[in-house]
Amino acid sequence: MRVLLGPRNGDLADLYAVPRRPWLRANMVGTIDGAATGPDGRSGSINNAADHRVFGMLRSLADAVVVGAGTARAEGYGPADVPIVLVSRRAEVPPTLRGHEPGRVLVATCGTAEHLEEARALLGHEHVLVLGEESVDLVALRAALVARGWESLLSEGGPHLLADLLAAGLVDELCTTVVPRVVAGEGPRITAGPPADVPLLLELLLEERGTLLARWFVER
Repeated sequence: MRVLLGPRNGDLADLYAVPRRPWLRANMVGTIDGAATGPDGRSGSINNAADHRVFGMLRSLADAVVVGAGTARAEGYGPADVPIVLVSRRAEVPPTLRGHEPGRVLVATCGTAEHLEEARALLGHEHVLVLGEESVDLVALRAALVARGWESLLSEGGPHLLADLLAAGLVDELCTTVVPRVVAGEGPRITAGPPADVPLLLELLLEERGTLLARWFVER
């Protein structure tokens, strides 16, 4: 990968090191025409080798991964080397994230969640975080994860969760991959929800065979 903007040396781990803790960054992939998924509704159908390398490296630097339950279901998430924290108003645990070692998967949900008791039975009470009554309190979620010692947090979307995290002022950094493809169609962007205006500062820009990978810091 060529460094187009930022430090001129260092491996990926150095280039993507968090500047302080606690730190929450989001990582999303999109096409040249702004699509966050391919025609099959999955981001996995538009990413490539360069994106995979950064995706894996970001996970290796994280203490926990925060992801919307819908995205985890659509992308076929399984357990990772770090805890997966599902954000779900229904507290429904996808089949691919059931039956694993306790603590590998957590659910952040609300008191009115339809599948609350089922999630507790599957994951254990201590791994189901009830944060809010009608919706998930994302400010409380970040605080709860940091209190567990998980200070380097990585969100992998989806678009609604990213928009909500940005609107709540909880995102410190947005990592983006733009792949050299056009897919047209009516797929989602990397954010979805009410209008928002979040200024960003470009910290790092890498390029590999037309794929652009960037670190954007949220301007405070």
